[in-house]
Amino acid sequence: MAMRKKNGMRIGVLTAGGDCPGINAAIRGVGKSAILEHGMRVFGFSSGFLGLIESDYRELVEDDLSGILTLGGTILGASREKPFESSGITEYIRSKPEQIKQTYRDLRLDALVCIGGNGTMKTACKLADEGLGIIGLPKTIDNDVWGTDQTFGFDSAVGIAAEAIDRIHTTANSHRRIMVVEVMGHHAGWLALYSGVAGGGDMILIPEIKYNEEVIEEYLKRRTAAGKPYTIIIVAEGVKIPKLKSSAGRYVARLAAKATGLEARETILGYIQRGGSPSPMDRILATRLGAYAAELISKKQFGQMAALKNGSIEAIPLKEVAGKIKLVPVDHSLIARARSIDTNFGDKV
Repeated sequence: MAMRKKNGMRIGVLTAGGDCPGINAAIRGVGKSAILEHGMRVFGFSSGFLGLIESDYRELVEDDLSGILTLGGTILGASREKPFESSGITEYIRSKPEQIKQTYRDLRLDALVCIGGNGTMKTACKLADEGLGIIGLPKTIDNDVWGTDQTFGFDSAVGIAAEAIDRIHTTANSHRRIMVVEVMGHHAGWLALYSGVAGGGDMILIPEIKYNEEVIEEYLKRRTAAGKPYTIIIVAEGVKIPKLKSSAGRYVARLAAKATGLEARETILGYIQRGGSPSPMDRILATRLGAYAAELISKKQFGQMAALKNGSIEAIPLKEVAGKIKLVPVDHSLIARARSIDTNFGDKV
């Protein structure tokens, strides 16, 4: 085996926010490329930014990164700690950002890779402004990180949701029911749109398209009059509903039952969408992004997020990403194609 080069750089890696499939593949991509290709030392922080605050870390060697490509979750652990947001409680003598910088200096780090979604990229940008060498990697099943065509975790979640919808078709047909499937997506409807189309949903409700209850009722009545034995409705959890103690899926199911007189049932997929082994495409994307992060560090190109753009991996300044959300354009081509096959979005019959 050839002698591995050593460039002396020391880097940290953390995973923040919610878990999703592909995080371990990204850690592996960063770590193996950093160690084998660039001769760096890699330190993994526990529980996201909390590990930086509390100086909770361990060095990752090549053996630690073997066998994790297909694993769900994160070997480092995650948390939703936001060090630049005050909890209103004085937990530490020094501020959290100062503690992070102290840990960074104590470990003599040259760079820090922050794997996460929108909140993580926002925090990463602020740490870059504090003078730390930061690289961001975009992960989330919501696919709503600005600046990248796709986040890893999204493809896996689409597959999980689409399979669930496939199974619900059989029950809906057997019992002549209206079945409502609620998927994740607080602000963006990417998951509902893609899984809904992949699963053959008759109606897809997403936050970006304002629905009309009368349109929903008319559409459902028309299907019933046409002899359609059942209807599948996909609802993003972030779809606005009246201020009632109800989920979006349950509210739509009650609305559908009232409009048609048919039985309507809701299924909330919840955390099932975020768990399990990543899809092959997410493994590939996470690996590409992770390896590219190590390359950016070797070139000392900090303050960047690795992103997928038109099939290529490139760097996007964190300043352009932070504080933005990538929503589904109402004129998205997939929406147009779905409408052409009579998929309804609750805005017009």
